Amino acid sequence: MMWISYHSRKGGRRLRIRIGIDIGSTHTDAVALEGKELIVADKVMTTPDLTTGLLNAISKVMEKLGERKNEVDTLMIGTTHGLNALHQGKGLNRVAIIRIGLPAGEGVPPVFDWPEQLASFVTYKYMVRGGHEYTGEEIVEMDEDKIRKIAEDISGKVDAIAISSIFSVVNSSHEIRAKEILREKGINVPIVLSHEIGGIGLLERENSAILNALILKIFENLINKIKQLLSSLGIENVKLFFAQNDGTVASEDFIKNYPIFTVAGPVSNSIRGAHLLTGIKDAIVMDVGGTTTNVGVLHEGYPRESSSVVEIAKIRTNFRMPDIYTMALGGGTIVNKEKIGPESVGYALINKGIAWGGDTLTATDVAMIVKGITIDGTNPQLIINKFPPEYFLSIYTKMVGMWEDAIDLMKTSKDDVTVIVVGGGSIMVPEKLKGAMEVIRPQNAQYANAIGATLTKVGAIMERTFSYDQITRENAIKSLIGEAKSLAIKAGALHTTIEVREIEEMQIPYLPGNSVKVKVKVVGEFS
Repeated sequence: MMWISYHSRKGGRRLRIRIGIDIGSTHTDAVALEGKELIVADKVMTTPDLTTGLLNAISKVMEKLGERKNEVDTLMIGTTHGLNALHQGKGLNRVAIIRIGLPAGEGVPPVFDWPEQLASFVTYKYMVRGGHEYTGEEIVEMDEDKIRKIAEDISGKVDAIAISSIFSVVNSSHEIRAKEILREKGINVPIVLSHEIGGIGLLERENSAILNALILKIFENLINKIKQLLSSLGIENVKLFFAQNDGTVASEDFIKNYPIFTVAGPVSNSIRGAHLLTGIKDAIVMDVGGTTTNVGVLHEGYPRESSSVVEIAKIRTNFRMPDIYTMALGGGTIVNKEKIGPESVGYALINKGIAWGGDTLTATDVAMIVKGITIDGTNPQLIINKFPPEYFLSIYTKMVGMWEDAIDLMKTSKDDVTVIVVGGGSIMVPEKLKGAMEVIRPQNAQYANAIGATLTKVGAIMERTFSYDQITRENAIKSLIGEAKSLAIKAGALHTTIEVREIEEMQIPYLPGNSVKVKVKVVGEFS
């Protein structure tokens, strides 16, 4: 796909400008597009707090746009703010968890196996009578009086509340009623319902809801800072969207309520960007950054989702996440004798890499010598002076082997596949790899993540469990499509453009009654 100007004109009129920002471990990439024409692209160094680098990137793009900055109407952001906060255990909300599931669900208490640092933020834990069977019938009536007592107990003492209930993905009425009671009792903090976050599996769904509650404040503060910056630049009425884990985006109002859906947004951006830059719908995508290589699968133009339990900060979850293999090999990866990584100089590459005058041999230094890469501001002779030529070839061969092993791991058959390489470190990847019928590095590959964020669609996924003995297949799927479309509209999609991208059905053999897990994905254009 070529980036050419006729995409950006309608009857001689200029189209509005969209800005996409994607935060990587080394660089924060920024692009501005008019229609599908790339008119500005830049990189700034990622900062330890992420926010400073993000604001720097926005400022730099606006500066390059000059007077045209007032034509910007949408800002898309791919960020790991939420993921970093969970890993670091900093700036999180104080959360109360209410599990509706006694007596059936008392065997394993909430957050029982969490890392202590994160568990300390879950300051109140309750278990209440209630919950449903897999058919949607009540196990026992919910103890509403207990919910009222909990409201009195936690009033003014927590920043957010998470509510989970047994089989709420089949019947969510107890979670909804519990929220109503808390509101009636004057509880005004955000309340997260687990059936809106995760799928089947009480503990994983409960964990997902709690993690979402923990990072609500992180995103509220981030959005406020972005708006303050835009205001200081004299720019008003810019719509904010955030990249989601499934390769789509959602509005700021949606993400304020569901920030957990952004934790893998930057990786999904790269996979989606690989499709947008090449037009290829099915391939292995390798996003080579400064610290890692993330390898994912492009399926029908979107990231393939993981079918297994995903751990976030060592906590088991079951909300939608891309199927990604991550290895510690990026442009800043440190090479020490025969050992490659896992340590990386990250965003300090231009200070510590030998080619830049530093004293640390990195993967980029090695690739520069073996592949003959030229990078502005570097002096390859500094590398050559320190090591014999055969040493570089030995290390680079090992690097190539790591990439080839990753391709083999992500393939679903023994046949060779198309491999698309993107990211700032993609220049290190050779033109041929075992297991690949072709290796494609598209134009603007280093900005694939930001382009993916800018040009993708608004999306929503709904997952429910049905008993086809209780409801017909046709009615079950129809109702779920309706829910997914409503969620997409809430996320910022124009209702007339929403289309069903995927319907997935999976039998649940350990449950009786012809039980099936159904998942529906829809996408639409911006409203």
